[in-house]
Amino acid sequence: MTMLLRYSSFLIVFVFLQHISFSKALKSSFSVEMIHRDSPKSPYYRPNETHFQRVENAILRSIHRANYFNLDSNDVESTITPISGEFLVNYSVGTPPFHILGIVHTGSRFIWMQCQPCKNCYKEDRPIFDPSTSSTYSSMPCVAAECLSSENAFCDFNNRKHCAYKVSYGDGSTSEGDFSWDTITLNSSLEDVPVAFPQTVIGCGHNNVGTFGGQGSGVVGLGNSPFSLIGQLKPKTGGTFSYCLTPMYEGDRKPSYLHFGDRGEVTIEGAVSTPLIINKARPTKYYVVMEAISVESKRIEFPRNGEDGNIFIDSGTTVTCLPDEVYSSLEGEMVNAVNLPRTDSPVKSLKLCFGITPGEEYHIPTVYAHFKGGGTVELHSINTFVKVRETIICLAFRSCKQAIFGNLAQQDILVGYDIQENTIKFLNTDCSSEL
Repeated sequence: MTMLLRYSSFLIVFVFLQHISFSKALKSSFSVEMIHRDSPKSPYYRPNETHFQRVENAILRSIHRANYFNLDSNDVESTITPISGEFLVNYSVGTPPFHILGIVHTGSRFIWMQCQPCKNCYKEDRPIFDPSTSSTYSSMPCVAAECLSSENAFCDFNNRKHCAYKVSYGDGSTSEGDFSWDTITLNSSLEDVPVAFPQTVIGCGHNNVGTFGGQGSGVVGLGNSPFSLIGQLKPKTGGTFSYCLTPMYEGDRKPSYLHFGDRGEVTIEGAVSTPLIINKARPTKYYVVMEAISVESKRIEFPRNGEDGNIFIDSGTTVTCLPDEVYSSLEGEMVNAVNLPRTDSPVKSLKLCFGITPGEEYHIPTVYAHFKGGGTVELHSINTFVKVRETIICLAFRSCKQAIFGNLAQQDILVGYDIQENTIKFLNTDCSSEL
């Protein structure tokens, strides 16, 4: 009897381990290119703009985005972040696949695109998706679990049988239409192989008004939410994704990539980890606790290390925002450490600028970001300063009520998210040679 129990226990453990191994093997692993809005590949690209006009416009968009976060808001997605984003991704919807270029929106809860027939659709450079041409498209009934659980979905039982959605952005833009299911297909950049995800929840927008710009069709939400792209791919990818942002405004621009599944895991030696915090007011944002920031050996403590986190990671904001007292101390330490002449800022929102001589080398001190759990990330000159004129560099940080770790600070850093384990990892690396 004892032998039988042991044998049975062995079989259970063996089958369990086999199940884990099999599940891991089934995990989807792929990468998609993130197109920066100032890239020649982007429909937002304006060839007549100078390099420094693009830099300044990115900073201004960043300020507009940061100003929204400085408002007192519960961040329910009836009023979410302005629609402007710094990156776009190509994907397809439906069967046969219909090509769409969507704006990557870090904090958004779900995916939507413009759909025919249009009640109000902003003008696009591309055709608009017609769900009647897709054999895999299906409307969502009002009793569907997804309809009942989404904060953006609703039903008017007097006028319709199918689920609807409405989303309003911080700049006054709105989208509304049908909450539906269809197949989403992403093209893996490494293998040039399509990866399809059937029965994905999408918003099919028939009434879309505001400042969408006409270049992208809707939003690809990457927020920490069940209906974002990240949340919906979680059963296939294990909830892991990462990106590595190549330098955006220095040298030849190389592609940046968004990785999913095994490829999205950051397991390389030297990576540092910090807990991902669920912020009650903004649950879809990726909050962490930054304990301090150092300029070489001069440590500046953050004033608040609460349970809701004190800074969130955002690829859609260009400059990094810090609390007033932290920014003031950082600026003072930089003035002491940088042996360059100060000059007036040509960009209104950046305070600390220095004059440089083209072709001459200069020293910028390393800044260290200290995160909860003991992880320290090195921020080099490419992360801390931005060249705004041929002879002027400015500190790419500013004072804000809401602290944000912006995308310039994330350049040449592999940033990995695990929404299953609630961790974020950082690894200093050369993103241009990452793939």
